[in-house]
Formats: sequence, structure tokens, C-alpha cells
Amino acid sequence: MTLAQRQAIDTLWGKYCLQQGEVCDFAETFGRHAPIVLEIGFGNGESLAKTAQENPDKDYIGIEVHKPGVGNLLAQLERQGITNVRIFYHDAIEVLEKCIPAQSLSGIHLFFPDPWHKRKHHKRRIVRPSFVHLIAQKLVAGGYFHAATDWQHYAQYILKILMAADQFSNQSPSLDYCPRPEYRPLTKFEQRGLRLGHGVWDLVFKRH
Repeated sequence: MTLAQRQAIDTLWGKYCLQQGEVCDFAETFGRHAPIVLEIGFGNGESLAKTAQENPDKDYIGIEVHKPGVGNLLAQLERQGITNVRIFYHDAIEVLEKCIPAQSLSGIHLFFPDPWHKRKHHKRRIVRPSFVHLIAQKLVAGGYFHAATDWQHYAQYILKILMAADQFSNQSPSLDYCPRPEYRPLTKFEQRGLRLGHGVWDLVFKRH
């Protein structure tokens, strides 16, 4: 962890971070009624900060278990004056189960999750039928789930699970992958991968 990240955690935690274990009242948290978008695993926060800054009419909840990433995002939010983001430093499944009210989210983002590419590790992947059932409970009718990955096999795996979920409909006209929506910014990591010829697959499913 860098000195700047440590300082951000020490001074800004109470301003932007939410307490795990308490059910959120988003209107109270943000001081207004607005669509809520949840991002699971925001990494260094670059994408989340940019998205929130470009969409001031929405409020964003970010979840991350890598503390330097939390510190990095805290510093970005303060430096750029971004007020529509709050953070959970905790396990995403527990936050969804215990802190997110039913039918409260207009969108859920899962960008470049760990693919756990070895077969023996597939059980560690966050996307599974139980996860899909859980997010269906948290999304409003018409809300969406958007996953993006640069691992084709993981994209195929996610697609198979979501296509089997009767609570969701695929927003791809070809019933597979979507073009990158404008609201998902290109990260430096992704831009580097694209220059090297790596593919990226976006999956967007809407809650019935």
C-alpha cells in the first residue's frame, strides 16, 4: 500500500465507506432518491470513479476486498470531488445478502472478475446459479446485470448460467455478447490487452 493510499484510508474512510452488516438506506446515505448501481470488485477504482463522474444523476456502491484499491479510490473521490460513490470493504456476497435491500438496484456491474481459469478452481467463481438468484432479488424490475471479461471461456461460462436463469433476458440481439456500452470506460489494463489482440466479452442481461 502506498503512502497516499494509507493516508486516504486514515482520513477518508468515515466519509465514503459503509458499515458492513447494516441494511442500507440509500436515500439517507446519499441524501436523495436516485438510481443505484452496484459495482462488484472495482479494482483500483479508476473505472468506477470515471463512471460516477460522468453520470451524476446516479449513485454508485463499490465493493472491493483489496485494501490498496479502496485507498486508491478514496483518494480519487476526494481529489475529483465525486460525491455519488460509497464503498464496502468486504466480501461481495455477504454485502448483497445482508446490506442491500430487495429490489433496490437499477444495475449491477461485474467487470473483469477473477476467472479462476483452472478447472479445479471453477467453484471459486462468483457467477454461479445461487449468485444469479441473489442478484435477481436485489434488482428492480427492468434492472440489469452487466459482466465483462477478457477470458473467453469464462464469458461462455457466464453466458450459459445466465441463459438458464428465467429471471433474466439477454440484451444481445444475437443472444450472446453485446458491444461495450458507453457507460463502461476502457481501463488502461483493457486498452493494453486490446493492443495485444486480446478479446473482451460484454454480457448484459435485464431483470424481468
